Amino acid sequence: MARRDFRFWFVLCGACTAVECQASAESPFSRRSTGENGGAPGIVLPPGGAGAGNAPSTAPHAILSVDPAHGPFTGGTRVLVRGNGFASSARVWFGENEVPESDRLAIDPHRIQVTVPPGTAGLVDVIAQNGDDASTRVVLPAGYLYDPIVAEPASGPTAGGTEIVVRGQDTAWDEETRVTIDREPCEIVEVRDPTELVCRTPPGTPGAKAIRVTTGDGETVEVLDAFIYGDSDNGFRGGLSGGALSGELRVIVLNDITGDAVPGATVIVGADAEAVERTNAQGVAVVNGEAIGKTATVTVARRCFQPITFVDVPVDTVTVYLDPILSPDCFSGEGEIPSSGGRVTSISTISGELVWRGRQEFSRDGWTNVPLPLTETERHVAYVLRLASDPTAQLRLPTTSVTPDSSGTRGFSFFMTAPPGNYTLYALAGLEDRSVSPPAFTAYAMGLVRGVALPSKASVEDVFIDVDVPLDHALELEVAGPTQTKRGPDQIEATLAVRIGNEGYALLPNGRRSARLQAKQTLEFVGIPPLINSLSRQSYVIGARAVTGSAGVPRSVVALVGATNTNAPVELGPFLEVPVLETPARNTAWNGRDLVVGAAGAGPDPDLTLIDVAGLGGVQNWRIVAPGAPDAIRLPDLGAVDPSLAWPRGAQTFRVVRAQIAGFDYGELVYRHLGPAGWHAYAEDAFFATY
Repeated sequence: MARRDFRFWFVLCGACTAVECQASAESPFSRRSTGENGGAPGIVLPPGGAGAGNAPSTAPHAILSVDPAHGPFTGGTRVLVRGNGFASSARVWFGENEVPESDRLAIDPHRIQVTVPPGTAGLVDVIAQNGDDASTRVVLPAGYLYDPIVAEPASGPTAGGTEIVVRGQDTAWDEETRVTIDREPCEIVEVRDPTELVCRTPPGTPGAKAIRVTTGDGETVEVLDAFIYGDSDNGFRGGLSGGALSGELRVIVLNDITGDAVPGATVIVGADAEAVERTNAQGVAVVNGEAIGKTATVTVARRCFQPITFVDVPVDTVTVYLDPILSPDCFSGEGEIPSSGGRVTSISTISGELVWRGRQEFSRDGWTNVPLPLTETERHVAYVLRLASDPTAQLRLPTTSVTPDSSGTRGFSFFMTAPPGNYTLYALAGLEDRSVSPPAFTAYAMGLVRGVALPSKASVEDVFIDVDVPLDHALELEVAGPTQTKRGPDQIEATLAVRIGNEGYALLPNGRRSARLQAKQTLEFVGIPPLINSLSRQSYVIGARAVTGSAGVPRSVVALVGATNTNAPVELGPFLEVPVLETPARNTAWNGRDLVVGAAGAGPDPDLTLIDVAGLGGVQNWRIVAPGAPDAIRLPDLGAVDPSLAWPRGAQTFRVVRAQIAGFDYGELVYRHLGPAGWHAYAEDAFFATY
């Protein structure tokens, strides 16, 4: 296929109308050029595309604008098509691709909300037509721009360190290709093929930023708001990378809160400190010598920071984010305690309406799929939520709600705040009774909207959520539990959530079930949504965990299972067996260096073993990360290397985790793999000793 040479600039100007807008060539949305600074603009467009303003605002049928007027070629962007003469049966095309009915919602005769389908990079016409009535067909020429590159994930923390996949269409990327975000280099991790590469984001400021990809021959592709920096952490920072370890090890040490370099950190290679280096002003230490074999145990420590050890590192680069220690002792000699918490949060707002498709054209109908209250204390209520990163998390309803008394034109208004980012929102509608304790909320319907891009310190309005999915299905779950020990586990807790693409999980009020742990048992989820309408093409994610008492340890969480229908029972298992800390034995003395971990029974092997050693009542924590199920772990004596790093004496708590991770390669470990959000299955327990 011949490569296309895009030579267009796409501009947005203020809040003026399509007719009044004066386009400015100084604000392109995206461009492709053969030079670093681009060439002369080929097409300059006002908001809504080249055709914006061509049709008079009084025309009986017209498309006047599309907002936003561009998005990734992979689709998924929520846009509002504005015009005249739209009916509730209105259909929309982007080029030759029609928007599925589940992805479009006619708000009124002047607005249609749609989720853009995938397309080919470049400008396309936007077409609308009421049902099969060809006389109502209208076209906005070049009304939408499919960006030639897309980043996944499209948002990340301001501290940087997020590994993003950058994809292009008809590109020829190679090892000479360079990527920048907001003109700062995005460190190339891997060039997978001519259309896909992976890079690690630099630190940035909150807001939407440009991504520019430049090939070795000088061809440049740029999209101005392809990545959004926010204040939340998606868990992809830090870890192991690079080529096979061979004679030289590079360690990068950063502050987990600020993302700043940590100078003067001690890097210890080997259990007996065969090599020791300090990080420079940029937080980098390079270790050479005989201590660097095919694998190396790497420990990083600094006064007033929590130490961390990576066992048997097989690659040549380790990126470490150290957590500051919040202790008054850190004031002495250091000037001030390391910064932590209290960072400035950039908050934006989202507002819109919950919509029920009425029996009459564009009527403000509502709550049609929610039963009437049966008592005086019950009321109709709905909540709008963001997706969760963990499908096993507990659903927590927001403090603000939507009721039949809420204002609105087409539906019922909602308002929420959020850090900058790209969001999928979902709504749960049902009956609530606050006269009981705790208050009871029963959901009967839900809806979903994807692709809500939220810049920094901005307001996104007119976001409409079609509450079109009843919660009227049931699913059976068959579970075989792990081995029970004298300490537990003794309870089984199962969870069900809806996975929304790669964006996250919709948690449900009826998505949790619990019972006494048995060798084999069946649990039933009642009141879950069918995968139709706004949930079409999604899937269920089911998980279970064996716990002790009220969600205590020991516990074992089984690998998550996906399903797309409720017609047959879903089987879960096998569980990872709970860990046993053999050295130090429970309630004995620890020598500060040796750890041996086993398991309560026979079962699948873990991909990763983590041990958190907490001293000083939990003020200090030493994390040890090891691949697989190591027979034994030996740690360096921190105090012998530097007295200021000495591990505190006294009572010690050991949290031991055995985790499974799908497709895991220890040499490509990222920080997401160090928490439940990155695990498909895990088992953990706590142990106590003295030092």
